[in-house]
Amino acid sequence: MREYSTPQSVAVPTSGNLTDDVVRNADEAPAAVVFSRPTGTPGEWGDVTAAEFLVEVGGVAKGLVAAGVEPGDRVAIISRTRYEWTLLDYAIWFAGAVTVPIYESSSAEQIAWILSDSGARAVVAEDAAHVAKITAVRSDLTELHHVWAIEDSGAGAVGVLTRLGGDVSDDELEKRRTTAGPGDLATLIYTSGTTGRPKGCMLTHDNFQTELTVAVHELEQLFDAEGASTLLFLPLAHVFARIIQVGCVKSRTKLGHSADIKNLVPQLQSFQPTFILAVPRVFEKVFNTASQNATADGKGKIFDRAADVAIAYSRGLDAGRVPLAVRAQHAAFSRLVYAKLRAALGGRCEFAVSGGAPLGDRLGHFYRGIGLVVLEGYGLTETTAALTVNLPDALKVGTVGRPLPGTAVRVTDDGELVFKGGQVFGGYWANPEATAEAIDADGWFHTGDVGEVDDEGFVRITGRKKEILVTAGGKNVAPAVLEDRVRAHALVSQCLVVGDGQPFIGALVTLDSEALPAWAEQHGKSGDAASLASLSRDPDLRAAVEAAIEDANQAVSKAEAIRKFEVLPYDWTEEGGQLTPSLKLKRNVVMRECRDEISALYEV
Repeated sequence: MREYSTPQSVAVPTSGNLTDDVVRNADEAPAAVVFSRPTGTPGEWGDVTAAEFLVEVGGVAKGLVAAGVEPGDRVAIISRTRYEWTLLDYAIWFAGAVTVPIYESSSAEQIAWILSDSGARAVVAEDAAHVAKITAVRSDLTELHHVWAIEDSGAGAVGVLTRLGGDVSDDELEKRRTTAGPGDLATLIYTSGTTGRPKGCMLTHDNFQTELTVAVHELEQLFDAEGASTLLFLPLAHVFARIIQVGCVKSRTKLGHSADIKNLVPQLQSFQPTFILAVPRVFEKVFNTASQNATADGKGKIFDRAADVAIAYSRGLDAGRVPLAVRAQHAAFSRLVYAKLRAALGGRCEFAVSGGAPLGDRLGHFYRGIGLVVLEGYGLTETTAALTVNLPDALKVGTVGRPLPGTAVRVTDDGELVFKGGQVFGGYWANPEATAEAIDADGWFHTGDVGEVDDEGFVRITGRKKEILVTAGGKNVAPAVLEDRVRAHALVSQCLVVGDGQPFIGALVTLDSEALPAWAEQHGKSGDAASLASLSRDPDLRAAVEAAIEDANQAVSKAEAIRKFEVLPYDWTEEGGQLTPSLKLKRNVVMRECRDEISALYEV
């Protein structure tokens, strides 16, 4: 058993809550620009000062109070990443309530479960489509009293709530704002469980304060740099984006929002962030797009050479010596190739924070070689995001960094990484059994991930102990809910959902040899166990399986949905070693035996 801990380096507040940052900003620097919002004109951004943000937050919070939202009540937000998301988040806290984020791509089933399980009293949706999903399940939501829409045909949620709270006094709001202490609940973030039912992670104001007080201090080159700014384009329903939001407010780093991924590059160029955060899939797409564009222009070989030089240059930095020839080529490519890539990010971006899934050595070295240092970290929703992170002055490419100050990591006898720290959650909402499984009697949080810790304390993730899949985009996906739905189809025997570290979710499906003959007869085909090989390619049969896939996808969000599948010409059986005596799929066995079929799902 190996253990490593990093001493606490900065004092964490022992009183107050997250709203104090908004009040302090307005008091200390009322004219400071803390947000920039798209004006509607391409390339133009409108500034929001600290004083203006406090007024807007207070107005919406008064509306929540007037609507009957009480301290501790849960208020949900279903929206893409936008300025109003952050405004509503802080307004909910000002009202003494608890924010429940829901992915804007969530299915009606998922929305119903989260609103029901959390007992949400109110929900702010983004548009009519989200409202329609809520309306479809509202009859079963007895605790839900209010539904507002940001893009309402009238004034929208912000305007409606601000008018509604006109009679609430400043003194009354201040009492509400200061109700919550460090140990009180700030948010319930639902994360996928192995059964497919998302569990609500209870994160307190102290969890956020511990995480951000330390992280902002450790990452001062990002948050405290002159003119520091970032453009947030990851979903705020994810703890990774949320923690950057709170960190920007705490440090008065200018924050912009974008949900328009198709136009992200021009927005980055106009906003000109000094750092960004993204999941590995974004870094992969930037690299691949640049490579494809270069090839299309007849400069593919030049780009490939430039990439190799960037990687060699970064590796040389680690070794303490960059060869003279590499330095010379690096200088040339910096003008010809790397400058264009940096310009695509706005020209001022020096750092990026990557999380949610492994980045990989090659991409890490490539980006550092072109002048963008990617700081890879590791954490979970249950740990208020980062447990470990690489720092500008303590970087080891290929690792997820060292534990943040005040955090301890231990590698158990079976290789699992377990952690202690003030950012670790107190448990799952109304689920003591799951909490007991996650946090042991000694207070260690079990991540379900397998890894190692080197002599300097750098952590490397080597595998996953639990079955939750994490796509290259950082989306957590519980395969069970999809597999169970697909297997419910009469023609399907078994289903294996895959996609860990991949750009999307795929599936392998086997056919039920007992159901096949009847289906074949109905469709005028020859079908028995012996003809599985030929029928697995039959268009009508594939259409039937595709219907089962689409039905399963209704239970999950778009990011979790199965996008490609393959019907295998044989079944998995107990005799073949793929099933247990209780007919449960031996996932590791099938993954090993079907690695070629799985790889084929992701071939271009």
